[in-house]
Amino acid sequence: MEAENALTSAVGTTQPSRVWSHPTLGLHALVDTAGAVRLGAPGQDWARLVPLVEVTATGHGRLWSGERFIETAIGDRLAYRDHATVRNGSTERTTIRLADPMTGLAADVTLEAGVGFLRAGVRLVNEGVEPVRLESVTTLTLGGISDPDTGVEGLTLHWADNSWLAECRWRRARFRDEAVALNRSAHGHEGRGCFERYSQGSWSTGRHLPVAALTHRDGGAWLWQIESSAGWRFETGEREGAAYVALFGPDDAHHQWHQTLAPGEEFRTVPAVLVRTESGGLDAAFATLTDHRRGIRRDHPDHRQLPVIYNDYMNTLMGDPTTERLLPLVEAAASAGAEVFVIDAGWYDDDAQGWWDSVGAWEAAPARFPGGIQEVLDAIRKHGMTPGLWLEPEVVGVRSPLADTLPPEAFFRRGGLRVTEHGRHHLDLRHPAARAHLDEVVDRLVGEWGVGYLKLDYNINIGPGTENGRESAGAGLLGHHRAHLDWMGGLLDRHPQLVLENCGSGGLRMDYAQLAVAQLQSTSDQQDPLRYPPVAASAGTAATPEQAAVWAYPQPEQSLDEVAFTLTGALLGRIHLSGFLHRMDDERFDLVRSALSVYKDIRAEIAAAHPFWPLGLPGWDDEWIAQGLRGARSTYVTVWRRESDGEAVDCALAIPHLRGALVDPVVLYPATADAGVEWDAAEGRLTVSLSRAGTAVLVQLGGS
Repeated sequence: MEAENALTSAVGTTQPSRVWSHPTLGLHALVDTAGAVRLGAPGQDWARLVPLVEVTATGHGRLWSGERFIETAIGDRLAYRDHATVRNGSTERTTIRLADPMTGLAADVTLEAGVGFLRAGVRLVNEGVEPVRLESVTTLTLGGISDPDTGVEGLTLHWADNSWLAECRWRRARFRDEAVALNRSAHGHEGRGCFERYSQGSWSTGRHLPVAALTHRDGGAWLWQIESSAGWRFETGEREGAAYVALFGPDDAHHQWHQTLAPGEEFRTVPAVLVRTESGGLDAAFATLTDHRRGIRRDHPDHRQLPVIYNDYMNTLMGDPTTERLLPLVEAAASAGAEVFVIDAGWYDDDAQGWWDSVGAWEAAPARFPGGIQEVLDAIRKHGMTPGLWLEPEVVGVRSPLADTLPPEAFFRRGGLRVTEHGRHHLDLRHPAARAHLDEVVDRLVGEWGVGYLKLDYNINIGPGTENGRESAGAGLLGHHRAHLDWMGGLLDRHPQLVLENCGSGGLRMDYAQLAVAQLQSTSDQQDPLRYPPVAASAGTAATPEQAAVWAYPQPEQSLDEVAFTLTGALLGRIHLSGFLHRMDDERFDLVRSALSVYKDIRAEIAAAHPFWPLGLPGWDDEWIAQGLRGARSTYVTVWRRESDGEAVDCALAIPHLRGALVDPVVLYPATADAGVEWDAAEGRLTVSLSRAGTAVLVQLGGS
């Protein structure tokens, strides 16, 4: 890596000068004779690149109107001031300072470069004498992306749709299909459109993941991630015969976000990261992104220990726990090998009208626990497990007494009215009363009750946000989410061993603002074991394997194949075990126990392994699905064969990193599997045979 504390040649020369470069990423920032700074790949024409920061503000829009939020008037005017670089081990942080003479806006662009990635953030300060009303700000822009041989014709665009029960559904299309050729020479300008994906409301991943990529035919990849629990958006399109990418937090057009900066005030964008790999395609890019994710998150022993979690909810008690129902599950879960036992939703419900719209106080329901909830928590500890509870901290039911006792300013409001969604109000954690209430709740559950695990759920989309005074709804949502992350960090400061699970009706708030603080991510609420494999297999695109919690819900009435199928899918992530284990016969229970034993043997490698996909990222209806983890000592591959009309019993999986290696494939689970495995070292190909649909296996191959 290389960066300069002074320009390689002074502004004012005839050719653009280099301000910053990162040879590993193949990127540099250039400044032209007017002081404009653009970021792109070496050798690309200046016209193909995009201003380092693009800003729209009321009265200062775009130079070319359309759906794009590049080519902005302020972005075009922002001029270089200076830059400085600080190195720390394998990373370096460069801040490039820009200024707009018309509005007085100053932009400090921070580029943090590591091994294979670039993380960016922008700080805007109003140094002028008049207020500036911001409407959109890029965190990172990049131009000049093209295939080395075929330009944009050789690019493929990848993005992920995300919805309740159907998370991490990756799509791909030729870039040219989404950015059609328009014959720029005939019109004298680029098109007005772009390919865009963005969040809507307070579920940051309720529609799409904030992750996408462009790949080359030669295996090169550009992969990006926006780290926001509030609004986010990315766009890509064509500029001067090459592709560009622009990454945003919330904006006015999509998220009702605008923010007025009075003289002296500042705004900071949400972070975003860009990964660049020269070969290996998406597998190599996601390996680098996985390392980045591990680097930015809060350190916690859970990431190394990976305890097995039993949760009473999925396909089991379904929000209806009682002492009588829980105690047999506690004993069975401990006997199977679980190390955490979570009492999920309903433990506070003593209301004849139901708990959904009365939550908020988070007191145990006496009718559910005649001897007190401590009887169950003590039983969990007695069986050697850590007790956990479900909590939905950001909401207060409309029938809860707290809806009247907390001040109106402690809740989300729009137009002066309190917002209500699906029978709930929403707390604004910037308000001291809201935060004090939740601090009291958690300190009681953890400090007094001895709870060591909290599943923090989030089951409503509250819309664009809250208007606190003159702020926009989108600005209120961003402010709340930043306060929410600060609150979570405060809990872990006070209770360092506490484990926080991030859940948003499954994976509807699955972003790395949340996951930089929380230890685990619930990947889905999917209850159909045959529908879960594409979610489980793709979860490594959204979270590190050791943070991606996958449900395994074996049942006493299931066949042996079905029991093994649901368990196998969780063995390369975090196990969220459920099911009526105490009703199982010995044969089925032994399948559960052996699965957890295998997991405990390999979990130390999971914590540092990299995901890959031997069949590519799965389609929702694929018969054969495969997910791999490349560890320091071994490679592991999970293979599912689902129900279909197909008759093929063999599946060939490409594992190029082991090509030439003499490895002996072993089926780790289930031991009773009617499966065949064959390794072709010359081709780097593993062939797995599964004679029956609805079966799955975990295979180990030595070597890394």
